[in-house]
Amino acid sequence: MEDQNTVDPVVGVLHGTAPALPATSAEKANMIIHYYRGEIGRMTSWRDRIDRTSNWAMTVVAGLLSVSLSTPSSHHGVILFAMLLISVFLTIEARRYRFFDVYRARVRQLERYYFAQALNPQAELNPDWAAAIAKSLRNPVFLMSRHEAFTRRIRRNYVWMYLILLLAWALKISSPKLLPDAPSAEFIQSFGELTANAALGPLPGSVVLLAVGLLQGAVIYSALHRKSDDGEFSHGEVHV
Repeated sequence: MEDQNTVDPVVGVLHGTAPALPATSAEKANMIIHYYRGEIGRMTSWRDRIDRTSNWAMTVVAGLLSVSLSTPSSHHGVILFAMLLISVFLTIEARRYRFFDVYRARVRQLERYYFAQALNPQAELNPDWAAAIAKSLRNPVFLMSRHEAFTRRIRRNYVWMYLILLLAWALKISSPKLLPDAPSAEFIQSFGELTANAALGPLPGSVVLLAVGLLQGAVIYSALHRKSDDGEFSHGEVHV
């Protein structure tokens, strides 16, 4: 005879009652394993989106550089447009990285405090690790600011793209052979020529040089300046 106190999880959900929670250690272990697989899947999905954005940015850099440097008739503004485009990709990737970081943090909590302990028990570093995951599940919030996400993605990938574009732009405006209707000299002879070559439509060259300098300075500063990490990044060397 069926036990009247037993509640089938599916039937319980259909009738508005809560499904039965795992009661034994085996049920809890099985639940954690399935939950871990689910978080790995979500983390992998967001990681794939991050890599896809980086691939788009590198494709844009390669394509627009080939257009700009292949012929003197191509305007140096093409390279500036490439800087603008990868800035857009950086914004998209930083947002995706913040989502990825939420799921990665949960996965790392399980790996450090559950699976590592199961494989090789040691003194517990954080007895409230499960409470931290439960809090995140009840009220998901971003674990890093937009600024921190920007700086991490710049440091990992985008600083190199910006530097490549900067070098290509400097070569473009300093080499008369790469400019339309310019003399056949190898390099410019004065800073005034450089400023004149950097002009972009109604914008004088000095304004363009200042804007590019500020952008590249901010990128380099973000890549070199990093605060001490007190979270996951303070444990181990394998980071994204």
